[in-house]
Amino acid sequence: MSSLRDAAMNSKAWPFEEARRVLKRYEKKAPEKGYVLFETGYGPSGLPHIGTFGEVQRTTMIRRAFEIISDIPTRLFCFSDDLDGMRKVPENVPQQELLKANIQKPLTSVPDPFGEYPSFGDHNNAMLRRFLDTFGFEYEFYSATEFYNSGAFDDTLRLAAERYEKIMEIMLASLREERQQTYSCFLPIHPETGRVLYVPIKHVDKKEHTVTFDDETGREWTLPVTGGNVKLQWKPDFGARWAALGVDFEMYGKDHSTNTPIYDGICEVLGGRKPEHFTYELFLDEQGQKISKSKGNGLTIDEWLTYAATESLGYFMYQKPKTAKRLWWDVIPKAVDEYHQQLRAFPDQDEAGKLANPVWHIHGGNPPASDMVVPFAMLLNLASVAGAKDKDGLWGFIRKYAPDASPEANPQLDQAAAFAVRYFNDHVAPTRTFRAPTEKERAAMEDLVARLRVWDGGLDAEALQSMVFAVGKEHGFEPLRDWFTALYEVLLGASQGPRFGGFIALYGVAETIALIERGLAGELAA
Repeated sequence: MSSLRDAAMNSKAWPFEEARRVLKRYEKKAPEKGYVLFETGYGPSGLPHIGTFGEVQRTTMIRRAFEIISDIPTRLFCFSDDLDGMRKVPENVPQQELLKANIQKPLTSVPDPFGEYPSFGDHNNAMLRRFLDTFGFEYEFYSATEFYNSGAFDDTLRLAAERYEKIMEIMLASLREERQQTYSCFLPIHPETGRVLYVPIKHVDKKEHTVTFDDETGREWTLPVTGGNVKLQWKPDFGARWAALGVDFEMYGKDHSTNTPIYDGICEVLGGRKPEHFTYELFLDEQGQKISKSKGNGLTIDEWLTYAATESLGYFMYQKPKTAKRLWWDVIPKAVDEYHQQLRAFPDQDEAGKLANPVWHIHGGNPPASDMVVPFAMLLNLASVAGAKDKDGLWGFIRKYAPDASPEANPQLDQAAAFAVRYFNDHVAPTRTFRAPTEKERAAMEDLVARLRVWDGGLDAEALQSMVFAVGKEHGFEPLRDWFTALYEVLLGASQGPRFGGFIALYGVAETIALIERGLAGELAA
């Protein structure tokens, strides 16, 4: 363990860099609460999206890295802000009129439009927990509704009333003049309508810990700030939660980064120590727009898992968290293949190399071996030319290419074969566009067929690749990439494709000859 810890203390992998920052908080003495607390926050105003998963995945990576460099126990709280009022109705859920009738009510008081749970907040919380459980995360779930209503937050709320002016000083400095006139860090929950009210607070009683306000009809009310009668606005709530729980680390998107001084300041006003933060860049949809729970753009976790194993999504999340990443269908095959490349590299790496390998962080230091003897991208192309309707249609080709492979001995490959057929039918087949070859391309392809007819080199992918390469060179393709592009566009209906020698080895020499002849005859383009 000592050599591993030494390597971890010097690793440049970003989870270890963040873990060392957290450890530095306690270099003089261990935390009084007995553990280091990592937290992720979630606003259940809509169905959970993949960015929410990313926060828990990445925080878990840092937590596991911390456990290598320190013996201090750790906990991870996944906190749902489900007492927030529903400000607008998400576009991607049923029963829009039902939800509109409950606007401004806490999410845990809004009926579930799916009819499955006591409330919309409970439904979205259950969705989040199901997603997180799919990935085997170790976490403790906290509901803001329970946190406020149970009295667990009462001491902090009383302190917020006593230090109201200091909190308001922080908040007002960040607001426009018009907003300053009506703003309060406290949001009363109307005793009759149950709605979260955005109204001016007329008086805060520091001794009685109450707030006085007029509702929308002009009636005056006085409510205690405790017991779930009042909640904090979301920015003060962020910092107050840090103080109440003793949070040591929380990450959030770049869109929150300008609020960091506010969160920190309120945490300190309420007697807490500001945590370490990590701001990540946002995920973008196909159009380069930020993904959003309410819009439902981008990919969902379920959509990713329809076409690839969970580990590939973990790999995607690990990569460059401070760089904005486009999250669309075409990133899935690349993530699958790169993940398996890293798995294959892992056993031969030294300690430092292993700690820098994404698979160490995805699997908590114990990654499995890869049995993917055929890349996912190649399986997609095989599904294309073989017209496979299910994974069994691919296994006949796979066994010829790798006689020792089988669904039982290669479960990752077997799963990927099923995913590949599904992905091809849903996202590749509808976009394919075949074309006829030019005269130059036709001559080269006829030459390639002639060489394949007398080929005696077996299914050696590298030897076949060299032969295909030589054909393109001899027929004057410059750059040579144009030759391979022609093969892909004429034979596969796409501008990009696999290493063609590997494709021939997998699909078969005779089968490739027949495919090229169909392309030359114009059958594919037709």
